[in-house]
Amino acid sequence: MAYLKDFRERIQNNDYPGFLKIWEEYCYGDQPDGEEIIATLEAVKASELARHFGLHVERVLPLWRSLQDPDHAHKVLRLVLDLQTTHSEELADLATEYLKEKNPEDPLIHEKLRLVGLRNRERFQSAIRNFELLSHMKKGNFVFHTAGWGTGEIIDVSLVREEVSIEFEHVIGPQHLSFEKAFKTLLPLDALHFYARRFGDPDLLEKEAKESPVEVVRMVLRDLGPRTAGEIKDELYDLVIPAESWNRWWQGARARLKKDTKVESPKELKLPFRLRSEEVSHELLFHKALENNPEINASIHMIYSFLRDFPETLKNQDFKKSLISRLNEMVSLESAGINQKLQILFFLEDLGVPHAKASVVDLMKLLENGEEVVRTIDILPFQKRALQHIRALSSRWEEIFLDLLFTAEQNLLRDFLLIELDTPATEINLKKKLNSLLVHPLSFPEIVVWYFQKIIDKKSKTPFSEPEGQNRFFEGLLILLDYLEKKPQHRDLAKKIIGLLTANRYKVVRDIMQQSSLDEVKEYLLLATKCSTLTDHDIKIFHSLAEVVHSSLARLRKEKDTPSKNDENLIWTTQEGYQKTQQRVQHIATVETVLNAKEIEAARSLGDLRENAEFKAALEKRARLQGELKLLSDQLARARVLLPEDVSVDEVGVGTVVHCVNSQGEHLKFTLLGPWDADPEKRILFFQSKLALAMKGHPVGGKFEFQGEQFTITEINNYFNQEK
Repeated sequence: MAYLKDFRERIQNNDYPGFLKIWEEYCYGDQPDGEEIIATLEAVKASELARHFGLHVERVLPLWRSLQDPDHAHKVLRLVLDLQTTHSEELADLATEYLKEKNPEDPLIHEKLRLVGLRNRERFQSAIRNFELLSHMKKGNFVFHTAGWGTGEIIDVSLVREEVSIEFEHVIGPQHLSFEKAFKTLLPLDALHFYARRFGDPDLLEKEAKESPVEVVRMVLRDLGPRTAGEIKDELYDLVIPAESWNRWWQGARARLKKDTKVESPKELKLPFRLRSEEVSHELLFHKALENNPEINASIHMIYSFLRDFPETLKNQDFKKSLISRLNEMVSLESAGINQKLQILFFLEDLGVPHAKASVVDLMKLLENGEEVVRTIDILPFQKRALQHIRALSSRWEEIFLDLLFTAEQNLLRDFLLIELDTPATEINLKKKLNSLLVHPLSFPEIVVWYFQKIIDKKSKTPFSEPEGQNRFFEGLLILLDYLEKKPQHRDLAKKIIGLLTANRYKVVRDIMQQSSLDEVKEYLLLATKCSTLTDHDIKIFHSLAEVVHSSLARLRKEKDTPSKNDENLIWTTQEGYQKTQQRVQHIATVETVLNAKEIEAARSLGDLRENAEFKAALEKRARLQGELKLLSDQLARARVLLPEDVSVDEVGVGTVVHCVNSQGEHLKFTLLGPWDADPEKRILFFQSKLALAMKGHPVGGKFEFQGEQFTITEINNYFNQEK
């Protein structure tokens, strides 16, 4: 295969002079490689060089005569005939004699030679391939139509009319093809070919696929070549394996394929599965991978994946000894970090090496920052084992576990930590840690979403899984959603929250509403209205669910729709907030609405409005824009710009800046403004939020309680007197 890389490079670059120069050099050689010649000719045939190369392909014939493998010799000569454009007498004689020698007992050989052009010798390109197709064209045999008709079964052949009749899978009724057209579009399929079996007896193939999934995938790879998981699905889904059974079937087949020694499984989803020419043991493949001396972390991941997928290889004592030797070498490397040494020792411990367990304990005792080591371990089971050692050896284990609970990246590790901390001895500190999520839900967005999903599970017994706790976390979730909408980097997490709220016909919202007080439900509805990613339809559902539980809300909603001059209905805002909302209204009316109208027209042009997802999405967007425009316009009519003289610093109220300390002596500062100016990240609160209402009306020195924690007010300032 010394020349193949150069040939392919010239073909890829469409470098015909360069390719021809190497071809002439190659044909003067005296050590022919059948596989290399076949691969080269197939590559040329599929390229733009084929037509020009037809004048020079015959130069390979001296090498062809030296080939020892009959199969290689046949394929090379067939490709030579496919590519040639000289139609020379010498080549015609060669092809004729070759076919007569291979088919000495064929009674129709002379007729077939005529049909493929070898009798008149004017045009006989692809003569051998066409001869084979003619020999294959018998009633009951299968062919494949390369122009899109799929697999077909031959139902009649007439040498007199030079015509074949075939029933195809993608065409209704029998199709009658002339031999000339058949030569251009048909490929013969033997009875055991995957396509022939799928078309001829799909029920039997389905039965075999369920009993021996690996064998059927091997058949696909053997007959169709390398295929990705998606391409394998295209060949089998619903045609062999019923749609409702596919996921379970492929999951089982995929697990078996990884262990099959004849199939090369891809490391990435987009790469194809390949059928090896011969079986290769997993141990041999593993050793070859390690021979490349990957860096320590890569080696650790490789060893872990291998032992997880092929634990039976440890029954091979020679392999086990070689693996232990390799691990001992790795653990003694000066470049190995503590986390890497720890993982290698875990391997050695699992392999039964006597000193490994004691070495793990000794290493863990030396660690000062065990949590940092755990964070640098990527393999979850090893993280858990390191944590178990920390719990057994460190007096700080509870502190470490609580710290990791909010900073661990994997939910599975958080689940483990939660279970370890949810005990009578540690419950108080765990609840205090989780309560901080309610006070500052924006600090750990992923944790709020993760833990909310935990506590709404009916089987959950963890802190805050009772109705009151669920209600508090639900409120935090809505506050979080409003915050995440403004952060592009958290777009996926915001979508996850929306999915959580709307799943199963808003089941979570329904359950929370049923166990909430009237004031709590009002707060939920207010927070939901601020979330722009909740559609107008979503908000209506929220209100409907709330009104089912608290019927008085239906009356309040009607009153809210009618602007009132009462102070309770005033929306306080700064000049900046008022202008920002005005600009938003103007942008919706003059820009977004116009763009949406164009989107609707563009989607309408796609046709079939019943199944037009783009059209439905555009209409939903129009409804949301109209709803937001009406809401903001109504609010602007009730808005009042806050002035310095409106603010009193005698007690906490709208426009005040409140300084306070909590029970731990931590100093906090909050600013109370209207809904358009609120920014929880900067601790600017909507003056009707729960925290703001808890401190409202208190003077300096006053105390208030929120989320189970007590605060003392130390100073009250006017917002307008602060440095901006």
